Amino acid sequence: MAIETKQAPFEKTSTKTYSLVEIVRGAPTTMADKGPDHTVFAFPVVAVLELLIALGMSVLLLAIALLKNAPLEELANPLVTTDPAKAPWYFMGLQELLEHMHPTVAGVLIPSIAVLFLIAIPYLDRNRAGAGTWFGAVREKRIVMFTALYALVIMTVYVLVDNAFPVRELLRDVLPALVAQAVVPALIMAIIASIPALVVWRTQKGSVDAREILVALFTMLFVSAIVLTVAGFLFRGPGFKLYLPWDMPNGYNPLNNF
Repeated sequence: MAIETKQAPFEKTSTKTYSLVEIVRGAPTTMADKGPDHTVFAFPVVAVLELLIALGMSVLLLAIALLKNAPLEELANPLVTTDPAKAPWYFMGLQELLEHMHPTVAGVLIPSIAVLFLIAIPYLDRNRAGAGTWFGAVREKRIVMFTALYALVIMTVYVLVDNAFPVRELLRDVLPALVAQAVVPALIMAIIASIPALVVWRTQKGSVDAREILVALFTMLFVSAIVLTVAGFLFRGPGFKLYLPWDMPNGYNPLNNF
């Protein structure tokens, strides 16, 4: 049983303290012993899963260490430069960007914008409906699929075309160095990255859904990083030129840098 209080239809003054009370059928309003909906206990449910993941990664790293020797070479010779001189695989995306634009843009500006974007996502997406759920909105799965396909194709084309016709080199004697080396390549990259978000925004009906736009931008960032990393790691050979992985000159094997 629950008690419901109703305001009396009398004039409210400081001298009157009465009210009308009646008993009605209904669920208790107390929240005792009732936790949040759609949640699990951090211990042991989440803790056990994290422990299993940590153990699995440890076994995987141990297997790699036993099966693959570290690519250690002789002492560095300052008179001989390794060709190609590659960064670790997790930095290969940034090194690939260095082939297409000014180092300040590729190594500072774009990574800073990417990190700030990831930090700002929770503040830009204020809608709590479907939070923490994969593809919570109706269109999210389609947005991710088409954006990932777009990023896979457009970034591959960008690497190939800019390698054959490097914009920064073609405009070197036409425009000021800052514009040719930094502004134009950064503008091209910004246009490529913003197209999926613009398409999502234009196809929205009614009010703007910030989450759909953020999903498109995040997918573009994630898939582009994968494409650039794979391009730099597997397809860059001596002279940091593009080759097929099985057709590298001078016996170079990109897998030896793994």
